[in-house]
Amino acid sequence: MTLASLQRGRKYVINGIDATDPDVQRLMVLGLVEGTEVELASTAIGGDPLEFRMFGNAISLRREQARHFAVSPAEKGE
Repeated sequence: MTLASLQRGRKYVINGIDATDPDVQRLMVLGLVEGTEVELASTAIGGDPLEFRMFGNAISLRREQARHFAVSPAEKGE
């Protein structure tokens, strides 16, 4: 599962990153790193870009970029 396939209202944790793309490396500087908890906040009309919430802030990514980040559901107690 990747950031491009999240369900709204659920929290996920980034557990893998394909950092071969330089654009992805720049996104990692913004906090999209392994262990970060993210939530899908909204999508634009047509489904692209996607808006994610993390660390109390929002960031928008194109689906193409979001596919580089593997995620798993966050534990219920977190």
